[in-house]
Amino acid sequence: MKALYRRYRPKTLSEVVGQKQITDVLERAIQNDRIAHAYLFIGPRGTGKTSVARILAHEVNGFPYELEDDYIDIIEIDAASNTGVDNIRELREKANIAPAKGKYKVYIIDEVHMLSKSAFNALLKTLEEPPAHVIFIMATTEKHKVPVTILSRSQVFQFRLADPGTMFDHLKHICKQEQLDIADDALQLVVQRGGGSYRDSLSLLEQVSTLSEQTVTAEIITNALGLPQHEALQQLLFHYKNNNILEVRNHIAELANQGVKAELVAEELIRAITADPEPALLPLLDRLTKIEPNSSYAEVKLLLALSQFSRTDTQNNFTPPVQSAATPIIQTKTSAASATAGPTISAPLPATRPAATPTTPTATTNKQPATTAAQNSAPIKTNASGAEIWQQIHQAIGNQAKQLNSFLKNSDYVLKDGVFKIYTRSDFKKRQFEKKRDIIAAVIPEQYKLEISDETLERDSELAAIADLMGGGEEIEINE
Repeated sequence: MKALYRRYRPKTLSEVVGQKQITDVLERAIQNDRIAHAYLFIGPRGTGKTSVARILAHEVNGFPYELEDDYIDIIEIDAASNTGVDNIRELREKANIAPAKGKYKVYIIDEVHMLSKSAFNALLKTLEEPPAHVIFIMATTEKHKVPVTILSRSQVFQFRLADPGTMFDHLKHICKQEQLDIADDALQLVVQRGGGSYRDSLSLLEQVSTLSEQTVTAEIITNALGLPQHEALQQLLFHYKNNNILEVRNHIAELANQGVKAELVAEELIRAITADPEPALLPLLDRLTKIEPNSSYAEVKLLLALSQFSRTDTQNNFTPPVQSAATPIIQTKTSAASATAGPTISAPLPATRPAATPTTPTATTNKQPATTAAQNSAPIKTNASGAEIWQQIHQAIGNQAKQLNSFLKNSDYVLKDGVFKIYTRSDFKKRQFEKKRDIIAAVIPEQYKLEISDETLERDSELAAIADLMGGGEEIEINE
């Protein structure tokens, strides 16, 4: 009995699913007798490149298409096992012979990127001056390995992976035809695991259809394939966001005891995050993609990936530098005595050290720590400088909206004319800041108006260079 993907392989261009942008063009070309001498089909595996190549080869010759037929005028070549220049030279010699039955002699070259450099050069000579009765249909999953000279002499078609809706409808139709009893949520899981590949999805459907004599459910498929339950994934992400490394470790160990591989956990976490992205989860994606199938110490890598955010967040929950290299220069005024000394740049404030302890005991008793104000989101003193306000915003955000910490580091500010303006540099970041406007506004003195912009601050290059060199500072306006 044939496999599902073979039984449901299309035999005409109209039967091809999900590649209408290609089949429509090819159908018009056949109807108008405007056939090119070379085609290059590019796309991921299982998207129908070889199937469409075979259909095209039959239809240009008017041959009826059956999966097992064999026409002398349709020659299929696997470039992976025929990579040498001698193979292509033999092809060129036979190409000059007229077709036996059809109008065209069609060469289908699969995985064409596997040809050697000399073989490509030999093929190029035929493509430059092809016999009128010859058509080349080449297929590849790796366009970047095909020489530009071949690309420029071919009609290139890009095959796409199926979108989930199209694949679900296609599998649903096949289930009805085959009388397979599979629940919709289970079928959605097959669609997800198939990754948009028609061949992979049909192979997986055939595999799971035998798991139960009754209705195949998502739980049955999850257990059979060794996939983590949705609830387990959500628990992992919850503990990751809340810096609970101990629970993260326990959940990974529990999944391992259930026979769920760490690589599959990483893969499913990637799917879950990309389906519903959150700023706090985006740094995790990069680390998860490095956990490859059959990776050594996969469980350790997964634990490190899920605990790195917690460790980084703990380090980032600090009082940020008052002035950093990216901090804009702020306009202030000095006394006349300072002006006579000429233009100056104030020394940078300490990056992380707290202010020196006053020698007068009463001063020490009366002064409140900066963290108390930040924690309570209380406005700071009315004569605060822009740097002090910026520091308080860092502390408030760090305590109440930690996911914005990274955004703050790449943002700028200016305090001018009674307005404290934050330059977020992007519309997305601006929207995130607007959601936490109340936290930011709570630490800004009442006489200042808060503005949040998606613009990028333009700074004076010479003054900015001096300030950056010294680790920050303020521009001093000179009174002459």
